[in-house]
Amino acid sequence: MSQEIEIEFKNLLTLEEFTRLTSYFQIEEENFITQDNHYFDTPDYGLKEKRSALRIREKSGVYTLTLKTPLKEDLLETNQPLSKNQTHSLLQEGIFPEGEVKEALNALSISPISLKHFGTLSTTRAEIDYRDGLLVFDKSSYLQKEDYELEYEVKERTSGEAIFLDLLEQHQIPFRVTENKIQRFYTEKLKQDES
Repeated sequence: MSQEIEIEFKNLLTLEEFTRLTSYFQIEEENFITQDNHYFDTPDYGLKEKRSALRIREKSGVYTLTLKTPLKEDLLETNQPLSKNQTHSLLQEGIFPEGEVKEALNALSISPISLKHFGTLSTTRAEIDYRDGLLVFDKSSYLQKEDYELEYEVKERTSGEAIFLDLLEQHQIPFRVTENKIQRFYTEKLKQDES
């Protein structure tokens, strides 16, 4: 198992802003890699209620089960590698693998048996090193919706935030309060469920 604290800053972008930034940083189409995030929750959104999220990330033939839980103003990620068979069993049959993620879910009083696959968000992503952090350019598609996002992943919150805000200002991009991908997915899913 690996656990890490996720410190990141994010900002939704317009297509024009996304295109301008990728051009400025000389990011070409071949620099983008596609990954699929398969999201899970209980039918009554028990994880969402606990400000937590569960996903399988499928990237370049590698599968990782990740539980994100709140940790002060950041997130604690509990990661567990999965085989292709374990991934298929969880997605298709609801068979939850043994391991640290299952233990962490039990500690949250979320029964792994109650989890359902809610859908998939596909992201085309490019990453570059930028001033002691990782700058991430994401184009995401989910539930007939598409959005563009800039993320900055850092090890230290205060200086990372200053660098990120400075970058936005340099490129005349307004700061936008941006929910994470699972929250945006949930918002769209709930809209569809209501209509």
